[in-house]
Amino acid sequence: MHKIGLMAAVAAIMVASPVLAQEITVWDVNVDEPSNASYYDHAKSAFEAAHPGATLTFLSQPDAEYYTLLGTALASKTGPDVIWANGGAQAKNLVGGLIPLDDKLPDLISKLVGKSAFTASDGKLYFIPTTLQGHVVYYNKALYKAAGLDPDKPPTSWAEMTKVCDTFKAQGKTACFMMANKEGYEAEFFLSEMANQSLTARQQADWLTGKLHWSDAPVKAILQTWVDTAKDGWYQEGGNSQTMFMDEFTLFSQGGAGNVWGLLSNVAHWKVFEKDMGVDNVGVYPMPSPTVAADQHQGAPGVPLDGGVGYGVNKDSPNIKLALDAVKTLSSPEVLTYLVKDAGIVPANTLVDTSGIDSPGLKRIMGWLATSAVPTTHANSSAAELDEWHRQSQSLLNGDTTVDAAAAALDKVQAQAKPQ
Repeated sequence: MHKIGLMAAVAAIMVASPVLAQEITVWDVNVDEPSNASYYDHAKSAFEAAHPGATLTFLSQPDAEYYTLLGTALASKTGPDVIWANGGAQAKNLVGGLIPLDDKLPDLISKLVGKSAFTASDGKLYFIPTTLQGHVVYYNKALYKAAGLDPDKPPTSWAEMTKVCDTFKAQGKTACFMMANKEGYEAEFFLSEMANQSLTARQQADWLTGKLHWSDAPVKAILQTWVDTAKDGWYQEGGNSQTMFMDEFTLFSQGGAGNVWGLLSNVAHWKVFEKDMGVDNVGVYPMPSPTVAADQHQGAPGVPLDGGVGYGVNKDSPNIKLALDAVKTLSSPEVLTYLVKDAGIVPANTLVDTSGIDSPGLKRIMGWLATSAVPTTHANSSAAELDEWHRQSQSLLNGDTTVDAAAAALDKVQAQAKPQ
């Protein structure tokens, strides 16, 4: 869209108000990312065109220290007007310093997917998601073909998935799945990927509140599958001591494995792999689960996803109305189009037009949003549980513990984090 047309489109959906040299500040860890530049530039232009005299300023913040710096700023009432955050625990820990948005931006909110990652325990929405985050499997079509597998027919059941991995193992050239669990993140991905089809909607809800335990059969089966797939030779040697970001995904792009559990947005996603491997060589599919719950899409694998990142409004901002309009601009379909095209995100706003983007992978993913979305189980785990799962997952692959012992240890942590 032409820049002038963009300004007009966004301005038309906002109520302009006269201002006098007011500045709206946005804290965001991605400001210096080259692939995001067009998004920030167009958001700034659109906002300032709709609000003559106002300035939208993006302030880059260090990723590692971001939430510490933000918490200090909010506590001292010196924080930014608009706050960027990851969905899940990070966002929900900030709600005391934000305003609820449910009745402030109703028209925008009705067009969004992924709101639960930014909805607090009081049932109110405190951030507007701009991106979706979740997990799918990316696969190397050339390696499938070399192994004698049909590159246009990825597995849709556990039996087919097992056959694919048996084929790669028999060839002995490349691993079936690239994995890297030094930090324990692979185990998080695995939990959500396995639960996507094997936990019922009721069980997913019970997991969130702590009523479904790690030692209960459906979850313990996932822990057992973690051990069994390693014993069956699905992964490369040494994966338990390799780093996920970005070693795992670089090795996959270089042909180190036929498959990898990847993300929908930000890193290790469709655009990155298509750029590194070629659009025609990258396939994508939802991960089948070893057991299938009766109410999960008639047995079809789901796609674990929720809100990825989003923006909220500081309750102590002196310009709350302008800050709300800034969030509206940052979340508008016209502006988000640039984030999809250049950064490769999957948008949370369902009105974003992705039809002009030449990516078979993105088209498949967008098609699953309305029909196959399921909760990201690891994101509905407490931070304490995930820390313990990191440790137990490594011990399980090293043979230092058993599934029963690991589940019991995780139950203890869960009971403290999610008391009934």
